[in-house]
Amino acid sequence: MTWHDARAIGEALFDQFDTIDPLSVRFTDLHKHVLNLEGFTGKPNESNEKLLEAIQMAWYEEWKDEYGDK
Repeated sequence: MTWHDARAIGEALFDQFDTIDPLSVRFTDLHKHVLNLEGFTGKPNESNEKLLEAIQMAWYEEWKDEYGDK
């Protein structure tokens, strides 16, 4: 996985942090979570706000499917 694999990253983040509302996670923390995912090969400096937002929204979609709109 790299920074451009928002859907796969979102699914992996949901698997790891399924009870956390992704919209409550700051981008600095999201960046760290992504870097720590097993199978993630992207470089820390290759991310940007647009990519992090896409990842957060993919994670949110997974979370919303499980817990509904809150």
